[in-house]
Amino acid sequence: MSAGGGTKAIVAALVANAGIAAAKFVGFLITGSSSMLAESVHSVADTSNQGLLLLGQKTAQRKATRLHPFGYGRDRYFWSFVVALLLFSLGSVFALYEGIHKLQHPEGLTSPLVAVGILVVAIGLETYSFMTAISESKKIKGDASWWGFIRNSRTPELPVVLLEDLGALIGLVLALMGVGLTMITGNPVFDALGTVCIGVLLGIIAVILIIEMKSLLIGEGASDADLDVICDELAAGKVQRVIHIKTQYIGPEEILVAAKIALEPQLSLDQVAQAINDAEQRVRNKVPHARLIYLEPDLDRSTVSSS
Repeated sequence: MSAGGGTKAIVAALVANAGIAAAKFVGFLITGSSSMLAESVHSVADTSNQGLLLLGQKTAQRKATRLHPFGYGRDRYFWSFVVALLLFSLGSVFALYEGIHKLQHPEGLTSPLVAVGILVVAIGLETYSFMTAISESKKIKGDASWWGFIRNSRTPELPVVLLEDLGALIGLVLALMGVGLTMITGNPVFDALGTVCIGVLLGIIAVILIIEMKSLLIGEGASDADLDVICDELAAGKVQRVIHIKTQYIGPEEILVAAKIALEPQLSLDQVAQAINDAEQRVRNKVPHARLIYLEPDLDRSTVSSS
């Protein structure tokens, strides 16, 4: 998948979160709700995160250099990893601090209906962003479960936006519950508990994203399905078999393939070169994102020794 679908989801989330953040801050200034403050910081962090994801897509398009001969595709993984760290440091830690502080020093709410109205509008905007991310993700998810898509996707932006939006929606519901229970009971502890729950939620999402983005940043190989196709296409024509193979994503849409292949014996140099070119073309026809292919020709030693 190209970055286009991911960009659409990111822009939708950025616009929604920027508007939501402004509304939440106004709501906090009016009501003094710690849940509203935690959600305000959460939305500011999310808006910054979307900006970083767009930055990653932009910098990843730079041309390869002598210092970076395989290009800058992993910039998208790096900035997605930074986003996960920001979600934890800015969102989770602040919400936990604010919630614990308000539990120790409870403060009543003023004009709580304003907070309820803002939260309801925010839920509507966040739902739009979430549905956009789901729509774009379905184009590449295939038959995988949503959890499988998040775990195995090599396109980092969509899993990040999906989890961010899901966390934002659940966080808004928690904030609404905290404000609502505080209105009903007159006890501000519920608002503080809602804030703590938001902090825990953001921490869980951040840890999941950190683990997944770290794995992509270190380097993941082709999926089992793609690897099977690559091996099948290599082992055709004048190629007898694949002796060994290694693959790695060097960007969301670029796989590096390095393999040693056993060729038919008695081939001339021209025939060896042609066999390698044909094998590369077969792979690219079936797996277009296998853009960098390095093949080392060899003889099938088991066949040679037995004969």
